Amino acid sequence: MVPRPGLFELLGGVRVVHVSAPAGSGKTYLLRSWIAAEGLEERTAWVSVAREEHDPQAFWLLVLDSLRRTRIGAERVRELTPAPDLGSATVVARLLEDLSGLDEPLWLIIDDLNELQSEEAIRHLELLLGSAPPQLRFVLLTRRDLRLGLHRLRVEGQLTEIRGQDLRFSLEESRALLKAAGVRLSDGAVESLVATTEGWAAGLRLAALTLARDPDPERFAARFSGRERAVAEYLLAEVLERQPDEVSRLLLRTSILDRVTGPLADRLTGSSGSYRILAQLEDAGAFVVALDPERSWFRYHHLFADLLALELRRTVPEEVPGLHTIAAEWLAEHGHPVQAIRHAQAAENWSLAARLLEDNWRSMRLDGRLATRRELLSRFPADRIAVDPELAVLAASDRQEAGSLQEAERYLTLAQRNSGSVPAERRERFQVWLVLLRMRLARTRNDLVAVTETARWLLALADSPGVFEAGVADDSLRPTVLIELGAAEMWSGQPQAAERHLEQGLEEAREAARPALELEALSHLAFLSLIPLRSQAIGEQRAREAVDLARAHGWEETASTAATAYVALGTVTLYRGQLAEAESWLERAELVLRRFAQPTTAMMLHTRRALLELARGRHTEAMTALRAAESIQDTLATQHMHATQAQALKLETLVQVGETDLVQRALDEMDEDVRATGEMRVVAAALRLARDDPEGAAAALEPIFAGAAPLEFSGWDILALLLKARAEDALGDVGASSRALERALDLAEPEGVLLPFMLHPVPELLERHAQLRTTHASLISEILNLLSGHAPAARPQDAAPLQEPLSESELRVLRYLPTNLQAAEIAGELFVSLNTIRTHMRNVYAKLGVHTRADAVKRARELGLLSPSTLRR
Repeated sequence: MVPRPGLFELLGGVRVVHVSAPAGSGKTYLLRSWIAAEGLEERTAWVSVAREEHDPQAFWLLVLDSLRRTRIGAERVRELTPAPDLGSATVVARLLEDLSGLDEPLWLIIDDLNELQSEEAIRHLELLLGSAPPQLRFVLLTRRDLRLGLHRLRVEGQLTEIRGQDLRFSLEESRALLKAAGVRLSDGAVESLVATTEGWAAGLRLAALTLARDPDPERFAARFSGRERAVAEYLLAEVLERQPDEVSRLLLRTSILDRVTGPLADRLTGSSGSYRILAQLEDAGAFVVALDPERSWFRYHHLFADLLALELRRTVPEEVPGLHTIAAEWLAEHGHPVQAIRHAQAAENWSLAARLLEDNWRSMRLDGRLATRRELLSRFPADRIAVDPELAVLAASDRQEAGSLQEAERYLTLAQRNSGSVPAERRERFQVWLVLLRMRLARTRNDLVAVTETARWLLALADSPGVFEAGVADDSLRPTVLIELGAAEMWSGQPQAAERHLEQGLEEAREAARPALELEALSHLAFLSLIPLRSQAIGEQRAREAVDLARAHGWEETASTAATAYVALGTVTLYRGQLAEAESWLERAELVLRRFAQPTTAMMLHTRRALLELARGRHTEAMTALRAAESIQDTLATQHMHATQAQALKLETLVQVGETDLVQRALDEMDEDVRATGEMRVVAAALRLARDDPEGAAAALEPIFAGAAPLEFSGWDILALLLKARAEDALGDVGASSRALERALDLAEPEGVLLPFMLHPVPELLERHAQLRTTHASLISEILNLLSGHAPAARPQDAAPLQEPLSESELRVLRYLPTNLQAAEIAGELFVSLNTIRTHMRNVYAKLGVHTRADAVKRARELGLLSPSTLRR
């Protein structure tokens, strides 16, 4: 280590330091020497980005782990479980929460940031840089400039930039480096060497290594020439030829690895003592960098590693595939499946690669490495997937998760056709995969018959003795099947059976410590509780339990299984008339469902969105949502439990926009059993009232109140009573109208169901009813306030007051947050710049102690900062 005090001053001066310079410029060693000189070891988290890192979760978990290794981070940063769909937004939000109020400096150094290939991870790193507390300092080491929005920090004076020319070694620093390596040269030779290398740190280090062993260092320095890559190539030949055979052999044969450890190097070289060589090379500071404090794993300088690999292919190309296979086998044996699969693929040992990927496919999903496993699958030749039944099953699973159901079916057909080629010892496991995937596809299509058939076979297998010990299945099989079966039963309209299987699946998921399955069961049970004759309070409790579980594991942003819980909470708040909060939950669900194939949940989302738009009087938007629900139903094997409701809502909307003839034709052409449902009778009553036929409306509703046409969905009983109240009032029977209205209020009061009164408002009747002997005067007042544009009271919260009040400008911006206007549109509304709006939004989030727009709206409502007349659009 060569102290460089001038650069040290730059490193400690501001919140973000960006060190951008070519390979071998000495970035890493500069930071290490600065940390040692300043005594910052306990307050510095060091992250080395893996080569060509595409997995955002792997990157952020490495950041968390590195922070937790520091003294400060060990006390403040909570551990986050690797899990399916853990997104960058979740990790960054958790970090900001854990490190808020940081009262002493903590450094996060990210080395080789140019290797980060994930746009998601880079985008949220930019968010972290802009939102982190002042005491969290960043040093970013990269070979090239990245799009990180650093210009804002530059303008604010919060950024120091160190570039290649800044890192060039001066004459004195070069002399100190050579002296530390035991090399003594004349002033002229040092000047020549510095001029030739242009102060390039890697060139100087490599030169020093050879000069220390050269009998005539002056002569070597004099003939040393070339630019960066030429220098590296020259030194590669010169240094390799001068190394002992065991060192040269190790360097060449391990050059296929992104990172190397002693035992793996021993396997590749067929010798022992590799760790000692690696440690010595790392101590020399020329070729090798330790990746962990224990110095158990190392990597080569990237440029040097590329040249070593080139030399290996030039000298012994026939050995390369075998070396990759050896590496794959060792890595698989020692719990590194991803690296093992990549080496098997590099060797074109497709059989080994396929077996390793199949063995780890499910566990990689539970660990949240969906992007990684998709990338690994994509590396197989298409013709190989077509003939390998195990790979075909994995391709079917991948396509099913991505929503390409026809492609999934095609791969399943290929897998079934070629199943005879599966080795005997893997055949039963393969069959389980095949049937399990068929069940999931059937559930996606809402094919209850197929789900039931496959579930029966899988449950019988799971109960067979010795099935887990034989590796055919694991303890997640039974809860998985039970939850899939329960979900299919729920969406097909069999709530009792669904509840039984979902409760059983939840219990077994907890026993097996499978939180991902527990989340799925809770989410479905939450919505199941909202079916009539059940409780909205229980549904809300289940849904919030599911959301808390997702949050605990970092799954709340992108977990496909959380979407149902979000829609359930959207339903509860929607029926309470809390439209802004309902929209927030529905938007979260929509964000999740853009990435995953969950048509049954998506259909439920669209019907809720339609109800929301109808409550706001936005008929065009409601029809758009209902058409989306209708198109989903066309893809399902059996009728979704919400199909009739969606159809009824569509006709209701047409009635409200005056298309009464169209609605009448639809009712006339409808099958009798559908036309006789309670929901369609509500539609018929609304149609009759729109045509000034209150007697016909009352007649249409009569079978509902006689029990001959039960209503299947929450709130429709109240809608029926409101229409009856209108019909009876029009017929002149004020008493009957009042009784119907009182009964509607009876049903609405216990859980504050206000939505029906927004869909079919009857303010005049309510005002008159309030003057009579009603037990619901307070509820009537709340409904009338709601109909006049005042938002209903939110659920009680223990809201702590703000430590710092919002400015008038911030309050103006805050009042636009419940709308669907984007930041640029808000800027246009307020006649200010987009940057001004973004600054105000950051300040609002900071003062409210939140990190998302939805949470800002929720917190502001709790504090009474949003007036009832909040802008809507």
